[in-house]
Amino acid sequence: MNTPEPFDIEINGVDYSVFPDEKDTYTIFKDGKEYVQIIRDTETAWLKLHPETGLPLFGMDEEVLLIGREITAQEG
Repeated sequence: MNTPEPFDIEINGVDYSVFPDEKDTYTIFKDGKEYVQIIRDTETAWLKLHPETGLPLFGMDEEVLLIGREITAQEG
């Protein structure tokens, strides 16, 4: 199975670069710097991963949800 290629998205005038890691996990760059790593929880819910442990951080993060929606749209 080939790893998907990185791609760019724009949300509210902000450019993000999305780098697929492993299944349903993505590293997000913002303004050219590593910003956050996210993982798909359900079809519509996404979670931020703790930068040091890699464990999911449960809690609402509107920006992560918006990024996740754009990733889902790109995959569709």
